[in-house]
Amino acid sequence: MKQSKLFYKTMKKAPKAAEIASHKLLLRSDFISQLASGIYTFLPLGYKVHQKRESIIRQEMDSIGGQEIFMPSFQPKELWQKTGRWVNMDPPLFKIKDRHKKEFALGSTHEEVITDLVKDRIQSYKDLPLALYQIQNKFRNEMRFTGGLLRAREFVMKDLYSFHTDNNDLEKFFNKVLKAYDKIYNRCGLKAVKSEASGGVFTKEKTYEFQVLSEIGEDRIIHCEKCNWAMNLENINKNKMPKRCPECNGKVVKKNSIEVGHTFKLGTKYSKDLNLYFKGKKGENRLVLMGCYGIGIGRLMATVVEINHDDKGIIWPEEVAPFQVHLIQIEDNQKVRKAAEKLYKDLQNKGVEVLYDDRTDKSAGEKFAEADLIGIPIRLVVSEKTLKKNSLEVKNRDKNKVCLIKFSHISQII
Repeated sequence: MKQSKLFYKTMKKAPKAAEIASHKLLLRSDFISQLASGIYTFLPLGYKVHQKRESIIRQEMDSIGGQEIFMPSFQPKELWQKTGRWVNMDPPLFKIKDRHKKEFALGSTHEEVITDLVKDRIQSYKDLPLALYQIQNKFRNEMRFTGGLLRAREFVMKDLYSFHTDNNDLEKFFNKVLKAYDKIYNRCGLKAVKSEASGGVFTKEKTYEFQVLSEIGEDRIIHCEKCNWAMNLENINKNKMPKRCPECNGKVVKKNSIEVGHTFKLGTKYSKDLNLYFKGKKGENRLVLMGCYGIGIGRLMATVVEINHDDKGIIWPEEVAPFQVHLIQIEDNQKVRKAAEKLYKDLQNKGVEVLYDDRTDKSAGEKFAEADLIGIPIRLVVSEKTLKKNSLEVKNRDKNKVCLIKFSHISQII
């Protein structure tokens, strides 16, 4: 992509309403644009990052047997009434009426819809286990929507739902999801800890949140630095606050954290309310056991930025960066432009994703400042000075060192 054609406009300062680093940097670098409080547009740079995260999630969900579907955002009132959540959902649902005065909810989650969907497609134990997931918009009627993408009213979520014959099968798949989540966060450049938590309005079963330690996080957990055991403080009676880890007897500390995923064992809560049964081996009717597993993709993006930035801008991990390489041309003369254009095409032909700063109306300082703000992992610079040595300048975004390499050696670093 030539930067002169890219739809973006960076800002020197973030709006005053932006308080945390991820919100400031994503706005300043024009990855996102705020339409209203808690509602955002993903611009080309931001949507590329979004698609990278989606791709990672799809790969890991497919690897454990998940099948992708796409469910509606409009959900009939009748389904929510069957589970009692039409009136007691927290945060409350966005509710709308159509021209026939029929009431719907804008989906904040999809347990009711998915359970109703599979009811006519699961008859026997032979149809189980089953795992279905989607990547789709959710709507949360939050009282507070601060922190940019960390707490939005409309956002994209990956939600996976699994269906099982018994607790052993549910437990086995649940553990597969936990491992898949670890892989997702590692590939996104994050270290997430599994924290025991409550099921809230979803289930009375013990659940696990995936938490990334961060001072700006709204969650509070106790965390063992020795074995990584963690528990959300909401789960702990103040009179029973453990001083030692129950897993390894190590010292536990209180930490702020950002929740980047949640996994629930739903049991028969929704299958009972919505009559989801299967025939067992002896022909008996049995309730299907369920699990659900969510990752907020926008929140994941913001968390990556919170953990990976400096005072100059974002530092994207390689797998989720909008481009692999930021190629910058310094000085606008025929020789430099010809060399930069050739390198740009050569890299593209090798399948390398390149943002090529071909602009002629910006100084070297302005180009470097924007490159640091945008945060692409590798910066390549072509100039008269580098061409005199038949070389180009290389700098990794997460390092201060700058070096020269020969054009012929470019494949060694990319």
